[in-house]
Amino acid sequence: MSANGADAEDTRGAEATGRAGRRRRVPDAYVAAARRSLRVTLAAGITFYLFLYGLDQPVAATYALFAAVSLAGLSRIPGTGRQRAGMLLRLLPVAWLLVAAGTLLAVQTWSAVVGMLVIGFVLAFVAVGGPRPAGAAPGLQLLYILPSFPPFAPEQLGERLVGATTGILLLVLAEAFVLPEAPTVSYRELAARAALAAERCAADLARAPFVLSPATAAAAAAAAEALRPSLVPEAERPAGPGVRARGLAHAGLAARTLLHRLVRLPPLPPDHTPTTSGLDLLHAVGRSAADSAALLRGAPSGGPDTAPARERAALAALPTGGVRPAALRRRADLLELADAASALARASGLAVRGREAASGVPLDRFWYARMRAPQLWWRRLVGNAGSRSVFFQNAVRISLALAAARAVAGLDTLPHGFWAMLATLSLTRTTLVATRTGIRQAVTGTLLGALATAGILALVGSDTTIYAAVLIPVLLLTFTVGPVKGVGWAQALFAITVALVFAQLAPATWQLAEVRLLDVLVGSAIGAVFGLLAWPRGAQDEVRRSTAVLLRSAAEAVVMTSSALAAGGLRDPSAPPLNSLLRHSLVLSESAFAQFQSEPAPPAAARPGSVRAREDPARAVDWQAALLAGHHTLWGAERVLLPPASAEVPVGPVTVPPLEPAVAAALTRLGERVAGRMLLLSAVLDENAQAERVPVPPPLAARSSGRPSEDETATEVAGAWTPSGSYAADAWLRSLLLDLDRITGGPGGGGGAASGEGDGARGADPAGRVDGERAARGRTPAQEARDA
Repeated sequence: MSANGADAEDTRGAEATGRAGRRRRVPDAYVAAARRSLRVTLAAGITFYLFLYGLDQPVAATYALFAAVSLAGLSRIPGTGRQRAGMLLRLLPVAWLLVAAGTLLAVQTWSAVVGMLVIGFVLAFVAVGGPRPAGAAPGLQLLYILPSFPPFAPEQLGERLVGATTGILLLVLAEAFVLPEAPTVSYRELAARAALAAERCAADLARAPFVLSPATAAAAAAAAEALRPSLVPEAERPAGPGVRARGLAHAGLAARTLLHRLVRLPPLPPDHTPTTSGLDLLHAVGRSAADSAALLRGAPSGGPDTAPARERAALAALPTGGVRPAALRRRADLLELADAASALARASGLAVRGREAASGVPLDRFWYARMRAPQLWWRRLVGNAGSRSVFFQNAVRISLALAAARAVAGLDTLPHGFWAMLATLSLTRTTLVATRTGIRQAVTGTLLGALATAGILALVGSDTTIYAAVLIPVLLLTFTVGPVKGVGWAQALFAITVALVFAQLAPATWQLAEVRLLDVLVGSAIGAVFGLLAWPRGAQDEVRRSTAVLLRSAAEAVVMTSSALAAGGLRDPSAPPLNSLLRHSLVLSESAFAQFQSEPAPPAAARPGSVRAREDPARAVDWQAALLAGHHTLWGAERVLLPPASAEVPVGPVTVPPLEPAVAAALTRLGERVAGRMLLLSAVLDENAQAERVPVPPPLAARSSGRPSEDETATEVAGAWTPSGSYAADAWLRSLLLDLDRITGGPGGGGGAASGEGDGARGADPAGRVDGERAARGRTPAQEARDA
């Protein structure tokens, strides 16, 4: 054989070996599940054996095992092991309170039921605080459920607390030190990288040839893309109600907005030399972005850089007479750059220093800056305390189901009723379809698990040594395979696990498997009933209704803003923020859309292009584009009214003269056009408005290239424009039309001038913010769900 032939043979052998290695590679889902399984098994197994066989305390052994299993197996707290360990330490006092409450309220069935109703609602409703409280809620529910069953034994409260505390503390150690995951990139670091990318963009634009290089533009796009919520680890998303969390979310949004405005800055007109004021503004934007990045990375700061605001005021003060429209458009866009850079600087200070950075912060945009944590929590809770909030709906559904299960278990003296409540807790979903699917799989899995359990108990009998020997391997298998294979496998393996546990606590026969099956059937039936009665379609109805309300609120804000800008009048930067209804509608729409994304698509939407998919409008609408339009409306509705010098450096109330009649009339007509399209789309989305009778207006992009023609730009009246007023309002309204086109999948979804501006920078609750760039690219919810 020749040397070349031998080399070729070796190459083919190596390729075959590589393919075989890839085929044998364990899927990442199993690796992650095995890591967590090892941690929960160590915590639960060691404490269970310690108390049961070492200290002869079966009560403490039971609570130690179930405390670890509930907070690591049933709960889904996002983050790395060290992040979960920190969260578990903060939850320890809550666990004590729940165990004590369950122990004391078990005196009567009615008291245990009332306690379950109240505690179940509270624990589910705190999901408004972000993904970590939401993930911990199911496990915390279990810590009340377990002691709320007979026997009523307050004298055992000490043992129960000792067992639960030991199990949780050992779980903390396991999460922190056993097979630690690689640290994830924090949201602060992502925002800092985006700020540095903005600095490089500003530097390119401030030197000849005054355009972005391809490498800089690509880096800016990548930095903005990295801040998309679907690409950020759930534990790193700033979703909490506190000042720092809101400020960090605001910083990310401001960084995205700044990057998109830099990338989309119109080029200089032909034969036009950049003005000194424009170059100075770009330099100030770059320096401010660099300072924001350093602050986010922990560097000391003497306060936000006000240079962009000063340069913005200087540029806005330049005369406009005789200046060509293209140059005035660029000047208006430069003013927007300075505004975004100032917002990034302010938000970065709040993200790092909290309320200490609130001095001098404009409260119209950063309304939360001076509020204390209890106030912000209260606002978050009150804002979601209504039947139109999906957090409220979920809390009502699960608390009623658990209370009913506790009542049935108590009144009918259901043996091991704890298992029935556990089935209700783990199988009640946000939609009837998901609940029905989960119940079918769970019952099948429980039946198979019960058969296996009956065989084990019949063969082994009362030999606890065998049960003790196989418990650890079964725990490992349960928490490795169950989370990956689904609820059927999880219920089957968990049925075997609990049988092995209870067989060591008291003598058990094969009839224990029969009881387990009965309890799961009862709990599943209760979950199905409340899944049917309480908002059975989950967020599918609510996302439609809340988006329709959002568009109606946005239409009102557009008409009011365009009319106020045309009429002139008093502008007071210190006045309370307007458009509170629009702001509240955005909060509810975002929470509804967040849950809508997490729910499985019905069979009708299986194929986006099919007739059955078109019959399901909830899946055909681009809800992210609707949220983008809402954020963009909120961002511009009040800000375009403010004089340039007071946007970041308030100078007190200012009287603004009215626009010239021709300009005012044209701007008002444009505002009415935008509002009319919003109202038509709202009627289409709202089933209560008989949407099928309302024709959808043709997209603007279908009638034009996306850039308004000269006859459409009727508001361009010579000498009547000011960059901070009419030009900004005109650009804002026209970009809103492009946003609205994307809602129903119109052309132009590839991005527009507004794609980076839907940041809700003016007062919107930043928690759970939907990424504007996704909507600007015209992606569908199904595509984004696959990305996530």
